[in-house]
Amino acid sequence: MTTATNPVERLRLRLGDMLFEKVSGADGVAVRDRIHLTPGPRWFAPDSPVGRVHADASMFVGGLRALLLQSLHPLAMAGVAGHSGYRGDPWGRLERTATFIATTTFATADDAQAAIDRVRAVHDRVRGKAPDGRPYRAGDPHLLTWVHAAEADSFLTAHQRFGERPLTVSEADEYVAQAARVARALGAVVVPETVAELRETIEAYRPELELSAAAADTVRFLLREPPLPGPARPPYALLAAGAVSSLPAWAREQLDVDTWFRRALGGPAGALATRAVRWGMGTSERRRAYPRAGVPEAAPETAPG
Repeated sequence: MTTATNPVERLRLRLGDMLFEKVSGADGVAVRDRIHLTPGPRWFAPDSPVGRVHADASMFVGGLRALLLQSLHPLAMAGVAGHSGYRGDPWGRLERTATFIATTTFATADDAQAAIDRVRAVHDRVRGKAPDGRPYRAGDPHLLTWVHAAEADSFLTAHQRFGERPLTVSEADEYVAQAARVARALGAVVVPETVAELRETIEAYRPELELSAAAADTVRFLLREPPLPGPARPPYALLAAGAVSSLPAWAREQLDVDTWFRRALGGPAGALATRAVRWGMGTSERRRAYPRAGVPEAAPETAPG
């Protein structure tokens, strides 16, 4: 923990320490140092588009948006419901997911590949049948592409709306191409490489999407029953409003989350919440170490990356 004599600075540091602890867990400092201080080549430069997006406080909004959007695929959601246990250990799963994102984005190439290998090994064990009888497996390239596209679209959308340094058109295309590297390493085959291809990919999956019972439960958990104490719920509601407002209109309608407040005030609410997170985390390296700090659960076994 960091100390300061100025009351405002003490408040900022307290908020930053709280966020860091929630996302990083007990070994957060050691993990952060390993990711950033271990010498060796990286997959991406720290100031590349993927590094900028994944280090920004807008990932709090983007991560929540991604979970909502991903939940609309019934087979992907069946895997989450059947294997993730997200209600039982949301913060532990947040820690592991944040570490995966940070490792593949900022750690050495060897450590990034090792993280990929661990997730793929878990994928090999995650399989079953959806409530309608259709089989699923976490390593299915088609499902991996959906999970990846929903995440990349959500992270990029949130960054462009709420990020500290929005990307140019060419940088946004570069972000999609860089994110594709991780998706392919995880086993996806047909992966978008530009923003236009990303939008086309999302659109192509729409006939497969629906609000299943598992998706409805996820929406309820994320938006109405978040695993947070009472004082933390109002600021979380601002983040959630920002996430919902940034979803496509068709997704808000399918998820049945299109309230007047979220539609009309979600943008300003998301911007305010993101600025508060950025203020709390400051400019310290922990913002890079745990970029996905706003996601209450991402189930890396079935929806990594």
